[in-house]
Amino acid sequence: MSTGPRRTHVVVIFGGESAEHDVSCVTAAHVLRALDPARYEVTAVGITRGGEWVVACDAMHALASGPAGIPARLEAAGDTTHLAAVVAPRDDDAPVVAVPLLHGPMGEDGTVQGLLELAHVPYVGAGVLGSAIAMDKAITKSLLARHGLPQPEHRVVRDLPGADALVHAAVRDLGVPVFVKPANMGSSVGVAKARGADEAIAAARRAFAYDEWVLVEEAVAGREIEVAVLGNESPRASVPGEIVPSREFYDYEDKYLLDGARLLVPAPLEAAQADEVRRLALEVFAVVRADGMARVDFFLEEGGRGFLVNEINTIPGFTPISMYPKLWQASGLTYAGLVDELIALALARHARRRRTTTR
Repeated sequence: MSTGPRRTHVVVIFGGESAEHDVSCVTAAHVLRALDPARYEVTAVGITRGGEWVVACDAMHALASGPAGIPARLEAAGDTTHLAAVVAPRDDDAPVVAVPLLHGPMGEDGTVQGLLELAHVPYVGAGVLGSAIAMDKAITKSLLARHGLPQPEHRVVRDLPGADALVHAAVRDLGVPVFVKPANMGSSVGVAKARGADEAIAAARRAFAYDEWVLVEEAVAGREIEVAVLGNESPRASVPGEIVPSREFYDYEDKYLLDGARLLVPAPLEAAQADEVRRLALEVFAVVRADGMARVDFFLEEGGRGFLVNEINTIPGFTPISMYPKLWQASGLTYAGLVDELIALALARHARRRRTTTR
């Protein structure tokens, strides 16, 4: 019988039903490469675009040959499975941790987190409430406003009769240009810049394909600053980074396809500015009740309102050109070390929550 340490069983869940399926498949490939096989037993579970859960056969075969064999992106294809089968306790009673890498609705919004809670499985990232709040940008903005946190002016419109008139009124109130985006989506999917009421109405109709709620936001003339947050009860903030888009704004293509945006890490800020934005990031993290990890995005309106909170992402991208791991690398934490810490945080959070009970 082996006397070596037990390996934690890590279940990486990727793919999903949202429009961010492809981003998730790329993120998962890089996380798999970072998991030390001496410390972790890994199962790759894909969720197809149709919602079927599968053991990702190609990924599992690649894992058997070592991290170098893992492809640039995973495919959510393989043998049908279900959550109970992949998180079942092992004979050696080794701990099980789920790593949901599901960007967008039906994964980042508290749905899968709730499923994992029901299964009593530790998982990386924010809980049900924090995930749901952060996914819904309209609710996030309302909550941040209640806490007095600075943010751009915006209006919220629901897909009901009269929506066009409300978008028109939002443009009148906010001025042009404006950004129109689905309230429940990420990776800049469905986001458009509109230079007039007619463009904004057309953009809102397109955004309603992703969500029944949309945001109409003022266009802030400012620098884009991001901060990575890591931790549970006592989180810490990374050095800030700055994004200089290669396009008119930091859209889906610039984030994941073109690799044209410049990421300045650390951001060229004065020391006082860096301290302030890190403090704000930690405050946003606490307000939305996040846990584990998040990336908080800001605009810096120099000579004006200063830092304005744009949004918080509780499952930020982990692709090679993603800001979250780059910020931690610049803060002294390697990619593999970051993944290790996230798993440890998941186990600690689960143990803490198990001390309270409704039974």
